[in-house]
Amino acid sequence: MAKYRVTVDTGGTFSDFVFFNEESGEITITKVPSTPKEPFQAVLKGIKELLDRGAAAADISFFSHGTTVGTNALLEEKGAKTGLLVTQGFRGIYEVMEQTRGYGPATYDLFFEKPKLLAPPYYTEEIPERVDFRGQALRPIDVEASLQAIRSLKRKQVESIAVCFLFSFLNPDHELKIKEIAEKEFPQARLSLSCEVLPQIREFYRMSTTVINAYIAPVMASYLSRLEGRMREIGVTTPKLYIMQSNGGVSTFEGAAKKPVATVLSGPAGGVIASMGISQRAGINNIITFDMGGTSCDVALIHEGNPVITTQGKINQRPISLPMLDIHTVSAGGGTIARIDPVGGLQVGPDSAGADPGPICYDYGGEEVTITDANLALGVLHPDHFLGGRMKLNKSKAERLLEKKIAQPLGLNLLEAAEGILKIINVKMEEAIKAVSSQRGYDIRDFTLVAFGGGGPMHAGRITLELGIPSLLIPLAPGVTSALGLLMSDVKHDYVRSKLAPLKELDVDEVNRLFAQLVERARTDLRLEGFADQEMALNPFLDLRYAGQGYELTVPSLMPPLAPADLDLMRERFDRQHEQAHGHKAETEPVELVSLRLISVGLVPQAKLSPVTPTGRKVEAAQIGEREIFFGKEHGTLNCRIYARELLEPEHRIVGPAVIEQMDTTTVIHPEQEATVDGYRNLMVREKQ
Repeated sequence: MAKYRVTVDTGGTFSDFVFFNEESGEITITKVPSTPKEPFQAVLKGIKELLDRGAAAADISFFSHGTTVGTNALLEEKGAKTGLLVTQGFRGIYEVMEQTRGYGPATYDLFFEKPKLLAPPYYTEEIPERVDFRGQALRPIDVEASLQAIRSLKRKQVESIAVCFLFSFLNPDHELKIKEIAEKEFPQARLSLSCEVLPQIREFYRMSTTVINAYIAPVMASYLSRLEGRMREIGVTTPKLYIMQSNGGVSTFEGAAKKPVATVLSGPAGGVIASMGISQRAGINNIITFDMGGTSCDVALIHEGNPVITTQGKINQRPISLPMLDIHTVSAGGGTIARIDPVGGLQVGPDSAGADPGPICYDYGGEEVTITDANLALGVLHPDHFLGGRMKLNKSKAERLLEKKIAQPLGLNLLEAAEGILKIINVKMEEAIKAVSSQRGYDIRDFTLVAFGGGGPMHAGRITLELGIPSLLIPLAPGVTSALGLLMSDVKHDYVRSKLAPLKELDVDEVNRLFAQLVERARTDLRLEGFADQEMALNPFLDLRYAGQGYELTVPSLMPPLAPADLDLMRERFDRQHEQAHGHKAETEPVELVSLRLISVGLVPQAKLSPVTPTGRKVEAAQIGEREIFFGKEHGTLNCRIYARELLEPEHRIVGPAVIEQMDTTTVIHPEQEATVDGYRNLMVREKQ
């Protein structure tokens, strides 16, 4: 029997599935409505579709999942009741936060509020203990006081406990003592130690990350346990069960349950990894990914084949200091709501109709005009062809409410109102693209936009024209690209150890000793996950900064052990990277080491995507009809040829205006553009010559 790899990316509106037949290399896809109240139900429904096609549950050899469970628990503040243990005298660190209200609009917001404390003062206990900046214990931990603190949290019925002591990243003994006590006194509570979650300098960021981990850990552990249990019940036996992480790699279910904070960008990360693989096969190394789904739009930049990684992310104003793909998110998706604001202007977003009730045209009870409704009114979407005809759209209802709620109050006709909605949402997404490219010193003309998600190919053509991006790539299965990325991802873990010292005065032997500790831990973890030594890859980095700076850059390092001359090379790399990121460098200023990092990779056999040989079929054979679409005042309503994506093959050329339909999305080729099909059946869209 053939073996199948199954990947699923759970979105706000739909859950996307990819089934890869290891024997034939065939990829099939499907989409099912997400089930926000019970997310695993959508996963099981998608697996059942594979089984209904004749596969057996035991034939599933690999399962990987991009999930929003942890993210949603954090955004909706529906995590566990969380306690916090801190060094005596330092309970205010978590409450004070960054001592700033942020940047941009928040600076002028008269009603600005800090985010709610996930571990409030009532659930915070101070522990008599103290470690100094050298890692030496100035005051031993008070075992009796620790016991009483844990008993207090037990009486208050907390479900999870975060522990964050001063300088525990240098000396974890006191936090490990808390673990020993808690496992005996309060084993029901999940425990998150900062020395395990983030052994890194900067107290508040370490504490925030650890508290978030504790806050979402019970939710994630419960979800994964129930999902695995239900999968076992229907006969899935493979031990290879993975969760996508924010860093672009996957983790085992067990690893994700222990460190769920590493999964908060789980879904968008899959799309970035897939885009890298797809674009590299097409011979393109500089890309900007554009993932527009049902509720949000995520963009990221890959330069010379390497994604931009950040170690300072935020979710809903809450810092998370773990390595993650630098993904910029805006509230712009197919379900984003358009309405007239109190002063009579057209406002689009940030709220979304989501999967329930969804856009008006879904006919699930939605009454708010959305981006999807606007695209339907303009003619971009066909009411009978949505999801390959599996779902009928109520166009008359969408147009009636769009006319009543948007067009009439603004004094516009129906098409002008729908066009206005798209213009506003496109500008928001264009700003996100500029935020990761031109605003960081990159020339946007050197990049290709890779558009995917259910909404990406509908909007990307116009966006490339307006921003001057020379080329646009639409993958073969845009609506499930994030799920496809899960087939291309390896197991990946991040390790960090802070060591603050001037680079010129650094003891290379000590650096090598610290790296050796990280390497040993990384190899041990991968061996426990079933990887042989030859299936491991290790990538070291150094966090460096100019003396006096309050931030650092992560610079790729040579593989340890390092020689003294290697530190000079690292200095040169840092200067170049600083100039790229900030527009200047200071070669005469002293440089400091802040942290050592190691990324360990467990190499998972990759799904092979093979090029397609054209059959010689003419492009006209792929045309399935024509319909009128409104392209704005400049072009008006034009008659467009409609093509079926599955009938297109390499060397086909499509001249705009045109629309290409497929089960998971609709692609718009504007009058100024033309598209060609490459060897992997990607659409390459450029302006007409």
